[in-house]
Amino acid sequence: MLKLVSIIIATMAISPAQAVEPFRVVLTDVEQNVYIETLHITNRDLTPDCPVPWSVHKYVLHGGKQEGVEVIEVNNGKLRFKVVPTRGMSVQQVLMGDLRLGWDSPVKGLVHPKYINLHTRQGLGWLEGFNEWLVRCGLEFFGAPGTDEFIDNTGKRAKMDLTLHGKIGNTPASQVEVIIQRQPPYDIRIRGRVDEACLHGPKLELWTQIQTAPGSNTFQISDKLTNRSAIEQEFGILYHANYGRPLMEAGAKFIAPVRQVTPINKHSASGVSTYDIYHAPTPGFAEHVFCLRLWADNSGRTKVMLRNAAADRAVAMAFSIKQLPFFTVWKNPVAYEDGYVTGLEPGTGFSRNRAIERKFGRVPKLAPHQSRFFTIDFALYTGKDQVNAAANDIVQIRAGRKTQVDKKPLPVR
Repeated sequence: MLKLVSIIIATMAISPAQAVEPFRVVLTDVEQNVYIETLHITNRDLTPDCPVPWSVHKYVLHGGKQEGVEVIEVNNGKLRFKVVPTRGMSVQQVLMGDLRLGWDSPVKGLVHPKYINLHTRQGLGWLEGFNEWLVRCGLEFFGAPGTDEFIDNTGKRAKMDLTLHGKIGNTPASQVEVIIQRQPPYDIRIRGRVDEACLHGPKLELWTQIQTAPGSNTFQISDKLTNRSAIEQEFGILYHANYGRPLMEAGAKFIAPVRQVTPINKHSASGVSTYDIYHAPTPGFAEHVFCLRLWADNSGRTKVMLRNAAADRAVAMAFSIKQLPFFTVWKNPVAYEDGYVTGLEPGTGFSRNRAIERKFGRVPKLAPHQSRFFTIDFALYTGKDQVNAAANDIVQIRAGRKTQVDKKPLPVR
């Protein structure tokens, strides 16, 4: 029945009188009690003049800990990606031929949030569902677990336990919709609203969007974060983009216009001289984390890239350092079966406990009903010419400016 409803909606939306209007279908709206379980639409249904075949397919997973997880799979004719509304609108993976954005986590399947206890393992429970290519961290806080102060319901200062990377990645979306542009460039957009709100606590609303055009090797993630409270609210957001094979391998390289790189702790300091080079899997290796500030062009835009050892496969991400001024490189070169992965993570702060980051002015605030916007453009490259051209873009942003490499870790007080 739900599948039939989705087909009827798609058919009604393509009337000649609305030929120039985009196709739009709401898949989830908790306030209106709207829910469509399955949806399948293609270029033949909506954009018959589009020269590139594309499709959008929404379905629900079953079995084990993935029971009830919703997935929206987009194929733009060149690349494919999967959005997971049940897990905060995370993106499971992106595929373009033999190039994959993603990694092989020990956690198999997309874990429904109902099976996640964020407080287990001293606040590391987030890791029991961690296997996506891109997961947002936040919104009230992100970073390392630990304690911090908050104002309780009596107006007094009290202690609270902060869990690893916050709650938003394990919060199902309250509203989800698909929007297709009927005219060139026939953009495909998946939008979702994820709320993090409670009485006597944060009232944060995040509208997420991932957008691509048929036949393109690029896509864009653009988010709007709003404080729905009548009082000022601290917040934090970090885009945890994770890469394993084929991009992360011995000899792979992180390329960026780095202004300053600082190890997050003493252990990471031992590897700071090769922060941008990747090594073969090493069983039992303890992770290295590096905190970066980046150079940008005159408009405040910057660009970073991860390329493989042969320099013929790469991914680039471009964004504004005015929106996301801090960047974390997480290197976890353990054995493949233990989760060989690196994270490239632009954010509003570094990946440390909020109580520490606040001391250094890296916990921003939103005024009542104020919004902040965050946009990241991703591009996938194949062939040495494409990879070299993208690397040259980064050289142009650097413009000959030097990198400061700190031997000592970030201070904690």
